[in-house]
Amino acid sequence: MASRLDNTIARIEQTRLWRSIFRSGTGNSTLHRAMAIQQNIFLHILPTKVRRRMLDLSATWYLGTLTLGTFVLLVVTGILLMLYYHPSVPQAYTDVTDLRFVVSSGLFLRNLHRWSAHAMVLLAFAHLFRVFYRGAYRPPREFNWVIGVVLLLITLLLSYTGYLLPWDQLAFWAITVGSNISSAVPLMGDKVRFLLLGGHQVNANALLRFYVLHTVILPLSAVFFIAIHFWRIRKDGGLYVRQSDPLRKSAAQGEAAEESVAAGAGKEEA
Repeated sequence: MASRLDNTIARIEQTRLWRSIFRSGTGNSTLHRAMAIQQNIFLHILPTKVRRRMLDLSATWYLGTLTLGTFVLLVVTGILLMLYYHPSVPQAYTDVTDLRFVVSSGLFLRNLHRWSAHAMVLLAFAHLFRVFYRGAYRPPREFNWVIGVVLLLITLLLSYTGYLLPWDQLAFWAITVGSNISSAVPLMGDKVRFLLLGGHQVNANALLRFYVLHTVILPLSAVFFIAIHFWRIRKDGGLYVRQSDPLRKSAAQGEAAEESVAAGAGKEEA
């Protein structure tokens, strides 16, 4: 049975369709693995090799990966919620109510989307704090630090624009207060408020604009900057480890011990 499966897989790998998709061919050598990543549109932003100590939990606490995971979860649950939601004043509140009481598992889906949004904001702040206190913003990583700050702002805007969509009293007055705060910005505050709301009040125009921002413009912007963020991590030499980091110290001590043992063995031979 296993031999038949191996033969079938070998035949598939020899077809023209397979070779047109995976042009690097098959093999377990370092060259084949590197080419398989570099020639793949989804994997080319990832490094071909990763330092073993970077896979340790204490190196990054997986904060960046967890933030990305919550974003993917938000995209999936958001698409499912869009199937039951209409961005119109008479219908928006009714749709949210139906999600709570009528749609099967609708309450679970909405709560999963909401709590994932809260978790993404918390993880993004934690990730940024870790990068700052570990000094990972220093040269040559300044540009990626700026990209990370932009992603944090996009995360906050995603949460802010999604707040209005239930169209209840809490959402209405929260956006009213927030838009009034934005109008206090010197010189351009009133223009920013008018552009955000599509008018001078929180009404149907504001709901439609917030919906488009929340479901189209901001998610696409986040995907764009996330791709740049991961690409810059690779171009800047991988994840950052401070010189005073315990992992780096232990690795250096291990290398020094190996060198001393090798030196001692050389003296004995001499």
